Amino acid sequence: MWHAARLYHAGKATKLLLSGGVVRTGDGSEAEAMKRFLLDLGVPSSDMWLEQSSDNTRSNAQRTADLLHAKGIHEITLVTSALHMPRANKEFEAVGLKVQPAPTDFEIIDMPFDLLRIVPDTAALHGTARAFKEWLGLLMTTPRTST
Repeated sequence: MWHAARLYHAGKATKLLLSGGVVRTGDGSEAEAMKRFLLDLGVPSSDMWLEQSSDNTRSNAQRTADLLHAKGIHEITLVTSALHMPRANKEFEAVGLKVQPAPTDFEIIDMPFDLLRIVPDTAALHGTARAFKEWLGLLMTTPRTST
């Protein structure tokens, strides 16, 4: 959300479409939570659109495309984590949107090599699981034809 707010305040985006469905363990949608945070960062409510029914990246892309195509918009700047960007980019392009990627949340570890760093630990396992999820999702992303 920080990156989206920076793009908005720099004039690189005039509207923000916040996309994310209901959180199973929370109150409200991901899109509503993003809106509350962006309001605190100075983005006016009138410049935010919400998509609140998606529950995965594929439905997120489809529902976003439906909303934008109805408004005559076919090009977007897509903001998501760098880890998630390849899969998200592919899904959004598959539904007919021209995507300008704006990845954020890069995960870089600037540490000197230490022999103990090659020993498995829970943090490394968590990172591996996240990367595996993205790679598997990318492999499962199949081109769709427009109807």
